[in-house]
Amino acid sequence: MPQKNKIVKNFLIWRYKNISDETFLYILSAFIGLLAGLGAVVIKNVTYVLSLLFKNEFISIYFREFYFFTPVIGFLLVVLISKYILKSKVGHGIPMALASLSKHDGRMKVQNIFSSIITAPITVSFGGSVGLEGPSVATGASIASNVSSFFRLKAKTRKLILVCGLATSLSAIFKAPIAAILFAIEVFSLDLTLASLLPLLFASISAVFTRILFLGEQYILDFHNLDNFNINNILYFIAFGILTGILSLYFTKSYVFIEERLKIIKNEYKKAVIAGVGVGVLVFIAYPIYGEGFEFMNQLIQNNTIEFKDDFILFQYFDNSWIFLVFILFLILVKPIATSLTLNGGGVGGIFAPTLFLGVLAGNFYTKFLNLFDVYLPVSNFAMLGMAGLLAGILQAPLTAIFLIAEITGGYGIIIPLMLTVSISFWISKKYVDHNIYTRQLKKNNQLITHNKDQTVLMLLNLKSLIETHFIAVNPEMTFKEMLLKAVSKSHRNLFPVLDQENKLVGVITLDDIREFMFDEDSQNNLKVKYFMHQPPDFIDIDTDNVRKAIQKFQKTQAWNLPVIQNNRYIGFISKSKLLTAYREKLIELTV
Repeated sequence: MPQKNKIVKNFLIWRYKNISDETFLYILSAFIGLLAGLGAVVIKNVTYVLSLLFKNEFISIYFREFYFFTPVIGFLLVVLISKYILKSKVGHGIPMALASLSKHDGRMKVQNIFSSIITAPITVSFGGSVGLEGPSVATGASIASNVSSFFRLKAKTRKLILVCGLATSLSAIFKAPIAAILFAIEVFSLDLTLASLLPLLFASISAVFTRILFLGEQYILDFHNLDNFNINNILYFIAFGILTGILSLYFTKSYVFIEERLKIIKNEYKKAVIAGVGVGVLVFIAYPIYGEGFEFMNQLIQNNTIEFKDDFILFQYFDNSWIFLVFILFLILVKPIATSLTLNGGGVGGIFAPTLFLGVLAGNFYTKFLNLFDVYLPVSNFAMLGMAGLLAGILQAPLTAIFLIAEITGGYGIIIPLMLTVSISFWISKKYVDHNIYTRQLKKNNQLITHNKDQTVLMLLNLKSLIETHFIAVNPEMTFKEMLLKAVSKSHRNLFPVLDQENKLVGVITLDDIREFMFDEDSQNNLKVKYFMHQPPDFIDIDTDNVRKAIQKFQKTQAWNLPVIQNNRYIGFISKSKLLTAYREKLIELTV
């Protein structure tokens, strides 16, 4: 170990002497893109291999009942692996990365690199109705964080590299580097400056090259026949934007509802069984809910309905032209439920794929329904618009939605309806839901980083770290002379807390309060400390107040120092000057 540390130290010394910080940042970001891209490729391939065991035509046709049990088995395996091998619960990728940025200065455990690689493929291949994007993001972010720690980068640079890691994972999965950068800006509140843009570009491009090298140039979704924008369909675009906004709310509300209900169950095994049975029943009824669903999405996009007959258990009971609409409507209603059960019942995955799945379903349902009434609308176009609308509504990231769908489909020719649908869906979602699924819990815990720098700085500052304790306390019954000898003569501060026998704050004394009496012998011998003390203008309760409340109290009282209490007992002071200095330092740190 000492030899290893010596090698690292020598390398760092060589690096500081020969490579500038800026150049090293660009090299490191490209390297992170390569590693994060490899992580995404590994997760994808491991999932594919495991899926071959269960997700095949023979089982889906002749042993469909088997799907009752695979989600339960998968969820229980994830719980067992998390508890006994990883020794910690595996967090969902994007919320975990957000929490790392807001609470831990971009630091993530080494085991997070492997946890998603192990648990996400098990979840998806055993039938969990989620995607692999979130776990890939968690892997990329963890790689970036630990590489940054290895090279001992500053907190500001470490956070930028972490964002590069998570953005490049998205870039590698969808082959969409622009959308990945916009995702970092919208969801992770990264400031787009020259200092942050170039590392993101290098990382995203490197990740795409890695993905092409191992998975080929084909896109994850196959769009061939997109009709050109027709101004006569503008009302249909508007109506569809409203529909995707409503479906976004349905998805989010379903997720929150199921999350709150499953939280009541404290036993993780019981929770996994209940959620697994729920997903298993839905998969048994409608097989396309199984896993990510990209194969089924491509069938829908290509308008290939021949294969659907074996995918819906109730298909045999319908023999009219509305059968397809019933099938799609059922999937629209149950997909959010299956995804929510998976994510909150023990499974590990992301919501990108379910969101795209729901968008394709919405586009197909909308066009097929209207086409029954001799209104021709192109299926592929509205499938693409559906994906963008649902992404904008559920993730509340409109620019990411527009460019991700445009990049993975090549659909820049219908950018106007794309923007229109996204805008309407995002507006409806934002009107009724303040924060997306990723950020709602962080906001509830007052840990959400936003583009509002003032709010973010106040949230990131640790109130306890601002407390100063090197004050000499005095007792109210102490004589003035004792105070001069034991406190004033030894203190480097001009403020003295007055405490009773139980260490409770009963008042404060400043040098200004005693200055005129300091050289009066009668006062020294006859007056007690309680004669000089006065009540502080306010106090800060460390258990109930935060930095924002502390600043408000300083503004209200115009004081330079306020006492801090905990359980009604004195623990120190916070000075306005130290608070403002910490505020400025944190603001500079956030400005990449």
